[in-house]
Amino acid sequence: MLRRVLRCVPPASTRLAFTRLAFTRPLAHFRPHMDPDPSRPVERAIRTKLSESLQPDHLEVHNESHMHAVPPGSESHFRVLVVSSRFDGLPLIQRHRLVNEALKQELSGCVHALAIQAKTLEQWGGDPTLGKSPACMGGSRGDRTVEEKLKAGRE
Repeated sequence: MLRRVLRCVPPASTRLAFTRLAFTRPLAHFRPHMDPDPSRPVERAIRTKLSESLQPDHLEVHNESHMHAVPPGSESHFRVLVVSSRFDGLPLIQRHRLVNEALKQELSGCVHALAIQAKTLEQWGGDPTLGKSPACMGGSRGDRTVEEKLKAGRE
């Protein structure tokens, strides 16, 4: 797990800028419909792969890593809302499987958690909201040796 997270940590200059952004602006102010920041390759890959494989009518990709016990600037926890006509007639489990299949490489690499909302156009028309993630239970957040463990994992 630790090595997967470390592979997704951007350079220090990017982490600092992201940390300021993450702790000063609520998630609602992120721009999910705009092209993602080029310093976020995992987010960009998720957006690209879901767009190509599912041709969504609406797509939102939110990096929620800042809400978890990971290094600043990480790309390890995501929430996606995918609205696609490809989901018509499919049960929820099959929709999730389509999303997981499209993101197989990311899920086997540095993405630790992916919350999926996969809706048809009709479902989205009735409820166009993105669900909220539960608060992180902390994991290693209370462990003061995390920084030492992260440094050791990089060596």
